[in-house]
Amino acid sequence: MRKFREQPFEKPPEEDLPPATGPRAPDAIDRLIAQHGPATICAILAPVLTAERVARIEHVLAARLGSIVPVVEDVYEPHNGAAVIRSAEALGLQELHVLETGVRFQALRGITRGCHRWMDLARWREAAACVDALHARGFMVLATTPRGAIPLDAVDVSRPVAVVFGNEHAGLPDATIAACDGAVVLPMFGFTESFNLSVTAALAMSQLAARRRALLGKDGDLDDARIAHLRARWYALKVRGAAGIVERAVRRAPIDPSAPAETPDPT
Repeated sequence: MRKFREQPFEKPPEEDLPPATGPRAPDAIDRLIAQHGPATICAILAPVLTAERVARIEHVLAARLGSIVPVVEDVYEPHNGAAVIRSAEALGLQELHVLETGVRFQALRGITRGCHRWMDLARWREAAACVDALHARGFMVLATTPRGAIPLDAVDVSRPVAVVFGNEHAGLPDATIAACDGAVVLPMFGFTESFNLSVTAALAMSQLAARRRALLGKDGDLDDARIAHLRARWYALKVRGAAGIVERAVRRAPIDPSAPAETPDPT
């Protein structure tokens, strides 16, 4: 079998895409998965990946948390935007929502190191629309303020939680705070009145994710359908020309997704 290098699926980086309202629109990989099904995609691409890469993907999938979601509004500094993405992905969170009510969200790729490719990024022009969408999915949405009504360690994690973080200069506008279910504050013990945005998000998400996982009794909480889609997506992201490989394989012979995959060639 011809050897293929494991390389990222070629697509425009998130920071180069036009602003949208709501979750990311389906891209070429999503359409490929919708056409052939995630099991077929994985059956075709698994032999192209090393056993170590497949094991790593399974490990991350098992720990992926969809019920703790960070939301950032009007981030001015691309370094901070990138740091928020990197921290959220490292914590095993699957989603990041960005409010672009006045500032276009940007993230420096040198800092994200491509980790934005593994997450679901949703962009919103209005805070109310974002909060309403999260409410519809059962989330409690909390705003961060210097004098929030709820200490972070008192937040109820028995239900999904989204936390909204303001920008580096003005924090959150009153309208965003009013749209949320309450306000939360991180404890501080020095003269400094606020943490850096990316630090605030990392500290809050780390604590909430740890408490949520402890309550669930497991590291991840994605349903089977979402895991299957992400598995196929991540396989495709790791193989250059994945779409062509899949289409050629499907044309040659129908793939039986239930059949055991070939043993990956570690070379």
